[in-house]
Amino acid sequence: MTVFDVKKNIEQKMLKSIESFKMDLGKIRTGRAHIGLLDHVHVDYYGSMLPIPQTANVTLLDARTISVQPWEKKMVNVIQKAIRDANLGLNPTAEGTLIRVPMPMLTEERRRELTRVVKQEAEAAKVSIRSLRREANDTLKKIVKDKEASEDAERRASDDVQKLTDKFVAEIEKLTEAKEVELMTL
Repeated sequence: MTVFDVKKNIEQKMLKSIESFKMDLGKIRTGRAHIGLLDHVHVDYYGSMLPIPQTANVTLLDARTISVQPWEKKMVNVIQKAIRDANLGLNPTAEGTLIRVPMPMLTEERRRELTRVVKQEAEAAKVSIRSLRREANDTLKKIVKDKEASEDAERRASDDVQKLTDKFVAEIEKLTEAKEVELMTL
């Protein structure tokens, strides 16, 4: 493995950490409806546990209401129960073959609680990025020890890895700040 390979590999892993963090932020609801909220709710569909979007059409009726239309009529009650049991604070109602999922208003206390959750998720993402930096630096030291690269190359690569780390930590902070603003606005 070369110094270039180490930097490229670590950058890809850090990008995956950022994508994972973005997905985690997407799970935290802000009072506005978005169809991604139900992506992680699974239902029993003929013996297989599938996410709701794989068993029904999920759309937005308006800014505060999600519409779920199961492909099979017998799935209406199953999907409705799964949404209710998903512990998202949602109360779906069935109207024939259509399930309406209204988004309740968030209280001030709940908004503050959710901002704490966002901060915890951000800290976990930063820890992930920093552990990737440590992994890259250890790999670079091993490359120098095995005489596959010079100490100068290792030092430059370590500086590049630190710059990548700083860049991704700054991106996490930017995403966190944006999510907190989104949570605190009505």
